[in-house]
Amino acid sequence: MEFRTCGVLKPPENIHYAALVIGGSILIEGASLLVAIKAVKKGAAAEGMSIRDYIWRGHDPTSVAVMTEDGAAVTGLAIAAASLVAVQMTGNPIYDPIGSIIVGNLLGMVAIFLIQRNRHALIGRAIDDHDMQRVLEFLKSDPVVDSLYDCKSEVIGPGFFRFKAEIDFNGVVLVQNYLERTGRGVWAKQFREASLSKDDAELRRVMAEYGEGVVDALGYEVDRLESEIQKIVPGIRHVDIEAHNPDGLSV
Repeated sequence: MEFRTCGVLKPPENIHYAALVIGGSILIEGASLLVAIKAVKKGAAAEGMSIRDYIWRGHDPTSVAVMTEDGAAVTGLAIAAASLVAVQMTGNPIYDPIGSIIVGNLLGMVAIFLIQRNRHALIGRAIDDHDMQRVLEFLKSDPVVDSLYDCKSEVIGPGFFRFKAEIDFNGVVLVQNYLERTGRGVWAKQFREASLSKDDAELRRVMAEYGEGVVDALGYEVDRLESEIQKIVPGIRHVDIEAHNPDGLSV
């Protein structure tokens, strides 16, 4: 915005027009920035993240990019306005190019941030390492889980994922949990009575009912683990947990 005459910088003329343009631009960009901030807050809440974490690690970069660009625009306009005020108050036009340099550096930093932030969206991504580690730590710490195998995740939509894992279940803990829910005494009585019966059919019937109950208990534990995983990372919409194949490889 500076003028150069015979190699000498002179203050810009009609500076009030520039001030009006900057002021109007700040209002427009500011309104857009407020809308983008609301969208980022909504996205952070949907993924169960803080706004800061969502800006850096959120799975839908669109609203973050808009907010960042609008924020840079408002900041750049504020810097330009400050430069004009400095020129007007001091009569020294050097503040105008200084403001331009600062704005240019600001835009460069925003561009670098957006490149880093969006590169996974361009090349494809799964759950980030932080969220994956939280899920794995939960599973490894659960008493019903002995070992984890073949844990994977994949994108199924913006911010939505599928998580898959094979689990070697602890049979002792699984049965203990089942008996605590159904009553140890009930099963103990049925097995004692069946063992005293001269008819093996009664014992087979009780054993079959018990086996079916243990299978249902396994399903209960799977459902519980899936529910907890989705609470840890709300972006995980589908969880596939399978009983481990002994030929698999451990995590």
